[in-house]
Amino acid sequence: MIFQLDIHDIRFPDPQLAEPDGLLAIGGDLRPERLVEAYRQGIFPWFNDDTPILWYSPHERFVLFPDELRISKSMRQLLRSGRFQITYDRAFAEVIAACASQPRRGQQGTWITKDMQEAYCKLNEIGVAHAVETWRGSELVGGLYGVAVGQVFCGESMFSKAANASKAALTDLCLSGSYRMIDCQVYTDHLASLGARLIPRATYLSWLNNGQN
Repeated sequence: MIFQLDIHDIRFPDPQLAEPDGLLAIGGDLRPERLVEAYRQGIFPWFNDDTPILWYSPHERFVLFPDELRISKSMRQLLRSGRFQITYDRAFAEVIAACASQPRRGQQGTWITKDMQEAYCKLNEIGVAHAVETWRGSELVGGLYGVAVGQVFCGESMFSKAANASKAALTDLCLSGSYRMIDCQVYTDHLASLGARLIPRATYLSWLNNGQN
């Protein structure tokens, strides 16, 4: 069943009521309070300019546990080489804009609309959303952004303008010790090769609520 959200009420229906494809609700807005409430319940927005706001809670969640990250020998060498410099929250707006413009195979346009960019920049301003930036000298060549819910980092998107730049950002995030789980949301072969795996929604929500598997 798909629920219509009340513009004045930030509450969400039970995530277990989501459709088989994970779609739970439609409508509402992207105010910070609603986004925070959504992420706390394992729900995230995913839509584009020609659709209303769509809210998803997949029945299985694709996640990466930092201690299960597969770091190749070449990546370890790259991180030690000093070729890239990694920073946090130094260029959030630039990262999300770059993610929006990153070409995606088999995908036309972007779901990271201008409204989405503005909404997540507001979350960054209040310390809820964060970016990891990869620099080569003074040039921003890669990075990722997402939303922190306790010890879970809900990754939204990443971009790369240089080989392994986004992977370096993800690896640094995993090695930082700040989070016990990286939520990748949906399956990709690339992230699976790094150690990400699917877990049931109930297990994911347990991590959000209790920080444990």
